[in-house]
Amino acid sequence: METILIVDDDENVRTLLSDLLRNEGYRPIAAGSGRRALRELIRRSPSLALLDIRLPKMDGMKLLEEMKGIDRDLIIIMITGYGDVRGAVRAMKLGAFDYITKPFDNEELVLTIRRALEAQYLSKEVDELRKRLGEKTAIEELMGQSPQIRQVISQVKIIAPTNMTVILQGESGVGKELIARMIHQESMRKNRPFIAIDCGAIPDTLVESELFGYEKGAFTGANGRKEGQFERANGGTLFLDEITNLPTAAQAKLLRVIQERKLQHLGGKREIGVDVRIIVATNIGLLEAVKAGKFRHDLFHRLDEFHIDLPALRKRKEDIPILANYFLREAKEEFRKKIEGFSTEVMKYFLGYHWPGNVRELKNVIRRAVLLTESGHVMPSAVPTDITKARGEIDVDVAFTKGLPFEEATKRVQRELIKKALEQAGGSKTRAAKILHLNRKTLYRKIKRVGL
Repeated sequence: METILIVDDDENVRTLLSDLLRNEGYRPIAAGSGRRALRELIRRSPSLALLDIRLPKMDGMKLLEEMKGIDRDLIIIMITGYGDVRGAVRAMKLGAFDYITKPFDNEELVLTIRRALEAQYLSKEVDELRKRLGEKTAIEELMGQSPQIRQVISQVKIIAPTNMTVILQGESGVGKELIARMIHQESMRKNRPFIAIDCGAIPDTLVESELFGYEKGAFTGANGRKEGQFERANGGTLFLDEITNLPTAAQAKLLRVIQERKLQHLGGKREIGVDVRIIVATNIGLLEAVKAGKFRHDLFHRLDEFHIDLPALRKRKEDIPILANYFLREAKEEFRKKIEGFSTEVMKYFLGYHWPGNVRELKNVIRRAVLLTESGHVMPSAVPTDITKARGEIDVDVAFTKGLPFEEATKRVQRELIKKALEQAGGSKTRAAKILHLNRKTLYRKIKRVGL
């Protein structure tokens, strides 16, 4: 659970934000002054801070500099009134990640926080890989050494130096964003921004303003001018994950921006030039989506300059021991455990399991197992029962006789239902949600809750 520091002198704002963040699964801490904020930063080490630009005694700009001096990796999102947008832009030059204007839209705020934390996580992961293994081999080890992965990495090295648009296709959890970052790092744009957007997580009503920006008064709540992600990525790379979730209107506007290299803010009339390389990812076949009438054929052909298919983990099982041992080293360091390796039985279970959540699921399973292990080797008792069982079913009778708490038993059943739905849907969360008769946001929350 990520800790988020709220710094605002208005008690009502602190309460509102604390309730919102708690409901979204974060751990909020609040401070009404700069001095209190600095004490909480030192004592609690939050991952992200929401910082009001106007504070008594020590203003937000000064506090931003002091906070960055204490923790240069701290993500800071400025909170500003519509009249302080220039100040917020200056704050971004001093190291703030982004800004939001009061009164803020809850969904837009949560989306900004989620995007910031994901960017921080992946950036740290890539930096750590470079330190540990060297830039040339780091990501390759994380991906594996199977013939399928070697082919993917070979394709990356061919396409990276160009400006061609790339489609990455594969199930959820196979490492599409990691490959997108690898393409960016191997390109001439590596010193420019890499901006990642999860199209499946943006509410339809916010898609166009998120991508293309808006002017003051463009819609209710637009109290100031704000840049879109295309402008933030200018000169660099824009990664659009789950591209098939874009609404039709946004698809049409995206096509125009890619073709003309110009955009207009919502509510704006001035054309803004952009130079952005596009990488998109999908967990369903884009061509299938075109044939089903869910994706524009002209946008598909504009995007399809180069195509890379990422194989599912179950189709490259020789990579499982390599990845498992990498994640074991990582988890041992994180939890300060002295573990020599996996027992023979555990590795057999890993090799026999179908991994519907792919590499992401393997990593989560190993982190949990390391946390639970007190001996020299990870044993089957530390591995979830859906992996140690031949087909992964939850035995209700066993759960009952062992006296599992109702919530735990229910959680395991939900995990199995979601995994089977994702497998049937080929990894597509949107299709899995339809199979389970859930809306997409509810499914996202449940996936997070059951640890997939």
